[in-house]
Amino acid sequence: MSRPRLFTGRIARLSARLSSRRAATLSARPALALALALALPAPPAVAAEPDTAIFAGGCFWCVESDMEALDGVIEAVSGYAGGGLENPTYKQVSAGGTGHLEAVEVTFDPDRIAYPELVRIFLRTVDPLDAGGQFCDRGPSYATAIFALSPAQRAAAEAALAEASADLGAEVVTPVREPARFWPAEGYHQDYAETNPLQYKFYRWRCGRDARVEALWGAAAGGHGAGG
Repeated sequence: MSRPRLFTGRIARLSARLSSRRAATLSARPALALALALALPAPPAVAAEPDTAIFAGGCFWCVESDMEALDGVIEAVSGYAGGGLENPTYKQVSAGGTGHLEAVEVTFDPDRIAYPELVRIFLRTVDPLDAGGQFCDRGPSYATAIFALSPAQRAAAEAALAEASADLGAEVVTPVREPARFWPAEGYHQDYAETNPLQYKFYRWRCGRDARVEALWGAAAGGHGAGG
């Protein structure tokens, strides 16, 4: 065999080996990529954005305190909603004529407590059969209401009201209202149960709130009572 032919044969065999190795490397790449992907930690789950609900349930001190006691509620703020007067004061609302209700704006984490559960619990902290106010507080500004801030909230609120009516065996009068501007109340009303515990507990007991809720709802009654 001549040297040129021998050299050509070696080149061909070397080329074949390189091609075989390259093909093996290429075929291994998908498996390697999959192994690397499986070895990498999963990306962290994206937390849901905080959501907002607005409830009117009589005295906003009590509603605020009851809501803030729930796991998943970030904040509850006492205020006014449903009327036409801008930036109303407590004196104006309690005197009547503004159309506002004492209300509470609830900020909550929907990953920890969903709106349907939140509105269901709210109804069990009030008397949804009373159209004239709540407990010892009488008049339109103390009426109950659920302000639905989205179509999904409206659907959930209507379902919760239907369930409450069935559980109580009576027609509930708490309305589902359209979205309304919420106006925070004066600073001395915020966190009243915490800053004035004795006055708050006495007021709640004297007003008969817990006694009525427990008589109405029994074991399903919500709220944390005068014991705070």
